[in-house]
Amino acid sequence: MNFEELGLGPKTLKAVTESGYTEPTPIQANAIPHVLAARDVLGIAQTGTGKTASFTLPMIDILSRGRAKARMPRSLILEPTRELAAQVAENFDKYGKYHKLSMALLIGGVAFGEQNRKLTQGVDVLIATPGRLLDHVERGNLLMNGVQLLVVDEADRMLDMGFIPDIERIFKMTPFTRQTLFFSATMPSEIQRIVDTFLHNPVRVEVARPTETASTVTQSLVKLDRNDARTKHAALCKIIDHEDLRNAIIFCNRKRDVDRVAAALKKARYSASPIHGDLPQSVRTATLEKFKAGEVKLLIASDVAARGLDIPDVSHVLNYDVPIHPEDYIHRIGRTGRAGRKGCAITIATPIDAKALSAVQNLIGRDLSLAAGEQQQPAPDTKPAPAPAPAPAPVTETETKTETEVKSSRPTRRRTRTRKPKNETVSAEPEAPAVEDIQEKTDRPARRKTRVRKPKSEPQEAAPATPAARVEQEKVTKPDTPKSSKPDNVAKPQKQSHKPKPVPQQRKVGFGDSMPDFFKRED
Repeated sequence: MNFEELGLGPKTLKAVTESGYTEPTPIQANAIPHVLAARDVLGIAQTGTGKTASFTLPMIDILSRGRAKARMPRSLILEPTRELAAQVAENFDKYGKYHKLSMALLIGGVAFGEQNRKLTQGVDVLIATPGRLLDHVERGNLLMNGVQLLVVDEADRMLDMGFIPDIERIFKMTPFTRQTLFFSATMPSEIQRIVDTFLHNPVRVEVARPTETASTVTQSLVKLDRNDARTKHAALCKIIDHEDLRNAIIFCNRKRDVDRVAAALKKARYSASPIHGDLPQSVRTATLEKFKAGEVKLLIASDVAARGLDIPDVSHVLNYDVPIHPEDYIHRIGRTGRAGRKGCAITIATPIDAKALSAVQNLIGRDLSLAAGEQQQPAPDTKPAPAPAPAPAPVTETETKTETEVKSSRPTRRRTRTRKPKNETVSAEPEAPAVEDIQEKTDRPARRKTRVRKPKSEPQEAAPATPAARVEQEKVTKPDTPKSSKPDNVAKPQKQSHKPKPVPQQRKVGFGDSMPDFFKRED
């Protein structure tokens, strides 16, 4: 079967022939006639089976009749990643170059101004990711009332990325009479529920999973004993240095590993750049252009970001992590060995990757062979006898005996020195120092008490002696007054000076009261 038998228009067939395609793939041969007949299609196929052309080619023929209105696109294609959306846009430019169809690409990481300008002019084909599409709808830049044809690509990937609620919201915005094309690699329960809710009597087109790899790709395995980041990085650098590597795509399972591996390779002075969904679109586009131009030698990517990448001349694919889904292994190594060229795929596996590795081997139907350098690694395990000379055996025995005796004497000394518990009774000799220590400790506080009490007793004994000494001193310094002198006059000031009671009475005296008599001076 050729493309002319599928019912496509002459302009579309001319563009397909100029692209170098003569025979359609199974998904194209089964889906294109139903799309041209305005039927809903449920396509189950993997990436790389040609399903992009299975909906772009008939859409070009359908949209060639009609005209778009401002802010009301006639068709909508939803993609999970920016790279896939850009790849679909390239297919429309290639196959629709003989048709006057306007197209807009709505993806994140790009300013809204240019996208809004295209929407205002009116577009026939709108290719978008769910997040950026809803942003334009909420801003009032887009109306979904004129959508005649809706395509959902890679629905299972959208489920993994959490886009299913957005997909349901977009379905409810479009008219009920639309034509829906729904493509997915697998059919989980959540995807089946969406199909039953929003598709009208769809035609099921299913293509078997691609379980055979290209014969032009040589596959090998590098096994490691530890799941250590340093060990894996050393193995990766060894592969890059020893292989005849022109350029390579290094796949990781997680985004953080993509950044970490790229940073480690840059630190080791390799030409490497990362690409994943968290990077701005301008950075991702510039990285792909540099890799295609040969300015970047190593491209570290995740599975989602690498989907839709069409780079014809890639010499190596290196799996830094064994893929979680075995189908991703076929998609990864499919990036090399294209168009009859030879390619090489090397996978690094650790002990925790045993389950994922066995799933990959069961899918492709054969075991991965070890790399050339890995088959010689078990040699270091053969080291049974490190002692070559039997003659000095008795000397070593005596030496070891003396050493053991010395070692045995050391712990006994340490035990006597560091013995803290009082209740241990190993022998009668160590008990004596413990009792002496206790006696010394008990004697010390008694001595301190006697020393502290002595200064307290001294002032008590000296206290009664001081007044007598003072009286004697006063008798010596002052002459004895005769009894004939008035003793009353001398005694009165002494009594008045020692009385504290009259002092607070002075505070209660007012300004109008007279002064007390005891404040008056006697002549």
